[in-house]
Amino acid sequence: MRLAPDDTELEQTEALVADVRRTPKAYASPAALARRLGKPATKVSELLRQHYHASPEDLLLQARRSSARDLLRRSGATPSEAAAEVGARSAAGFERDFRRSCGLDPSDYAALGTARRIVLSLPNGYPVHYLKRSLGRDADSVSERLEGDDYRAAVQIGPELSLIHLRFSPARVSVEWTGGDGYAVHALVVGLLGLQQNAAGFVRVARRAGLSRLTNGRAELRIVQTPSVYEGLLWAIIGQQINLPFAFALRRRLFELVGQRVPGGALIAAPMPEAVARLEPADLLPLQFSRQKADYLIGVSRRIASGELPLETLRSQSATRVERILLTQRGIGPWSVNYLMMRSLGFGDCVPVGDTGLTSGLQRLLRLEERPDAKTTLRLMEVFAPYRSLATAHLWASKQPLP
Repeated sequence: MRLAPDDTELEQTEALVADVRRTPKAYASPAALARRLGKPATKVSELLRQHYHASPEDLLLQARRSSARDLLRRSGATPSEAAAEVGARSAAGFERDFRRSCGLDPSDYAALGTARRIVLSLPNGYPVHYLKRSLGRDADSVSERLEGDDYRAAVQIGPELSLIHLRFSPARVSVEWTGGDGYAVHALVVGLLGLQQNAAGFVRVARRAGLSRLTNGRAELRIVQTPSVYEGLLWAIIGQQINLPFAFALRRRLFELVGQRVPGGALIAAPMPEAVARLEPADLLPLQFSRQKADYLIGVSRRIASGELPLETLRSQSATRVERILLTQRGIGPWSVNYLMMRSLGFGDCVPVGDTGLTSGLQRLLRLEERPDAKTTLRLMEVFAPYRSLATAHLWASKQPLP
């Protein structure tokens, strides 16, 4: 992508983040980031928030976690060796954070390659009931099923189709699966549980703003991440400008038409981009897709299948790049971009402007006479930065009955 004339700071920030991710041990504190960039600490914090949706502390923590997982997975390092290699201040602190963000001890994580069953620990106070409500939104889903404390989903794990089974309890989640690499399954489930998200950081921000009532009873609420970026993109397009039950129906029909049925199972995994790319709009019209929505779905799927839109590479890019790339895609507007960034790419400071759940949540929280417009929404949400994605999730939850 060609840089804009004022993109020098973006390039500098991207180079800094790439170096932090390669060698987190070289950056002992946020002050090291400022020295490396040659800018005041406040400016570095502003740039990281703008381009990566992260505070300096969060960026360093994420880099250490990622590097540690890679060391444990690929090099056979011991937990203490991994802690030292990534620059953790203490081995004990490293193991506590690893367990909280991954649900496993480092030694158990290292053995995932041959596993077919794991038990993940949940943070104290994790609101399993909110998670289950999110997972069971579509009672007639063909790709996932929630029955009591049991959740099953058909997913694509690398080249393999897999049926994953989660059993919930207040403090842990047991996970079993039929196929796919254990590390990939773990990453998918950790994303679904939102364990990498800084819920405590958001609670502190809300408290400083005098808005602790937003998090009461659900301080550990997380944003459920979609199994793949493509599945999130499908939903972002399907769900545009229609009510939720009809969106669920269209999603089911698309999955039944070109999805992937797990061998020996009743559930159907999301279709691959190549399968949707082979369709013509006329194939979707009998399923009650509008001509425009069919064009958008098939068009973006063809760009993904051809390599023109390398969707999975967006995970490693800056939020600024991701937003620019997605906004060039026909049929994907600002709401869809922010939804995809927060639900599928894990960016922490998104505001899906125009979302009625968000604006009605703000109206209720702040006791406004009317729902805020786009400009006012952005101004009011600024107080929650850099955790506006979690703020959005709490505002969505605040307008629903307790699960």
